Formats: sequence, structure tokens, C-alpha cells
Amino acid sequence: MIPMNTKNKLEEALKDAMRSHDELRKRTLRMALSAIRQVEIDKGQSQDENAVLAILQKEIKSRHEAIADAKRANRPDLVTANQAEIAALEEFLPQPFSQAELEAMVKQAIAESGATSLKQMGLVMKLLMPRLLGRATGDQVSQIVQQLLS
Repeated sequence: MIPMNTKNKLEEALKDAMRSHDELRKRTLRMALSAIRQVEIDKGQSQDENAVLAILQKEIKSRHEAIADAKRANRPDLVTANQAEIAALEEFLPQPFSQAELEAMVKQAIAESGATSLKQMGLVMKLLMPRLLGRATGDQVSQIVQQLLS
């Protein structure tokens, strides 16, 4: 049997949500698949697994921003809806790295790049990001890189 990639898992989960009449999950998965298809159309090619995971992370990040906006607007209903959407999308991301695992990877990337100051942070991030897709956010990684380089 061929292992399912994330995009196929999203499509299967959408079908399940439609069968079970789970409106929130159906809407969330449709938006995620739509974002993936839009990138594929824009780039004129099918996206690989890492690109799909990056798109899902972007969707989750946008929902976190929407939660912050909803809190400022005193809209607990929107906060709850966005949290449910985040939970539905996070199911498709791989298990996140622990803090210790991230620090070890950052130290390895610093050693590989030969970076010695914050001015060289870009070199370290360039090495790290392809290794982390779906398992850590750029914000998490940049904080650790800044701590270790300063």
C-alpha cells in the first residue's frame, strides 16, 4: 500500500467530515485544501510534502492572528471557532520537536554554518528551516538562534 501524503489525508478527512456532517471540520479542511491548490496553481506545479506542511503552518498562524484580533474585539465566539480550526489542522502536522531537540538542531546548524554573531543568523536559519518544516515554527527557532548567538 502506498503511504498517504498530507494532502491525501486532508482529502480523506474532508470526505469523512462530509459524511458525518461536521460543518466546522469540513469548512476548515476545505479552506486548507483550497490554500494548497491556490499555491499549486500559482506555481504551476504540484507541491511536495514539505510545501504542503508549510501551507498548513501558515493557515494555523493566520488563525492564531485571528484569535488575537477576536480577543481585542471581545468576540469569544470567534476565539472558540478559530481554536477549533487550529485543532483540526494540527492533526495533520507531524509531532513537534521538543525544546531540547530544537536546541540541539540549532547548535548543529550554528556549527555547520560557522556563525559567531547575530549578523549571521540568516545563514543558520537558512540551514535549519528545511529540516524543521511542520515540526517547529520559524518564530520558535529564531528565538533559540538569537539566544545562542548573542
